[in-house]
Amino acid sequence: MIDAPIKTAMIKANGLQFDVDICGDGDKFALLLHGFPESKYSWRAQMPLLAALGYTVWAPNLRGYGMSSRPLGKSAYKMANLLDDVAGLIDAAAERGHTGPTTLMAHDWGGAIGWTFVLKKVRPLERFIVMNLPHPNKFVQAVKGWEQLKKSWYVLFFQIPKLPEWVMTRKGAKAIGDAFYNMAINKERFSDEVLSHYRENALIPGAMTAMINYYRAAFSDKDNADTWANPPLVDVPTLMLWGEEDTALGKELTYGTDTLVQDFTLRYLPGVSHWVQQEAPDAVNAMLEAWITGKPVPEASYGGIIEPVSAADQLNLENQASSQAEALMTGTAEKTGSQT
Repeated sequence: MIDAPIKTAMIKANGLQFDVDICGDGDKFALLLHGFPESKYSWRAQMPLLAALGYTVWAPNLRGYGMSSRPLGKSAYKMANLLDDVAGLIDAAAERGHTGPTTLMAHDWGGAIGWTFVLKKVRPLERFIVMNLPHPNKFVQAVKGWEQLKKSWYVLFFQIPKLPEWVMTRKGAKAIGDAFYNMAINKERFSDEVLSHYRENALIPGAMTAMINYYRAAFSDKDNADTWANPPLVDVPTLMLWGEEDTALGKELTYGTDTLVQDFTLRYLPGVSHWVQQEAPDAVNAMLEAWITGKPVPEASYGGIIEPVSAADQLNLENQASSQAEALMTGTAEKTGSQT
């Protein structure tokens, strides 16, 4: 693993205080948005890599999470406010001298925010990287069907007042730990230390309600319905990474995304769950580094990464094969001739 220190700072943006992990001091800027029920900690394996690639990296706890501000009421968690948070953080970085090209990287709920941010062109972006969260148009279509609706049952459960908070936080937020451990394929990545972090995060007074309020606000938020139903073509280069064993969001949600994004790269990670960047950090980082540096993005297999073959190497292999075939044919012909 690349060794780069991660420090923490409180950053004021959009009238709130954000608890932000910071890594690197490069000219380029990367903002990383976590999902539910995660935190900035979910990016611990990616931040040093991006720093080594010349980025100043910020991974905030989103509003309501960790030590970030926790406004009251579900309306505070409407998408419009979340987009303003992202814009505010980018502006705050610029005020601190980080004015270089911005890369937005997101997972799960962070991905929903990220896609909408890109579609609405809230701020200029150089790149968008999204993990296990489909283009909103694909999700809107899929959730009309029974198969995805069954997988999204928890969204309906979260609409009930108070009961979800009790269920999720009882027994020391055991349900939070179970959400990671039970969904994960490689359970070794979710040690007691990792699970304790997320469980403790959920037990901060008011945090669980804030986290669930994302779903409550989204359920009645119609502000982005037209953008999602009739989206403009995304003109920001986009990399999508997808753990194939996601039990909440099916792989089929990725199909056809290339028609909605002008410059689109998609890589699947077989044998990996929804928690893709935590469960397969080496494979994810190899893909990130290749894509950011303009190299062919490797494919993943159950055993890890399958390195792509460059055009030059492919031509060399073909020439070698041709020469070997020619030599074999020549040798066979000579042998046949000597026997006659």
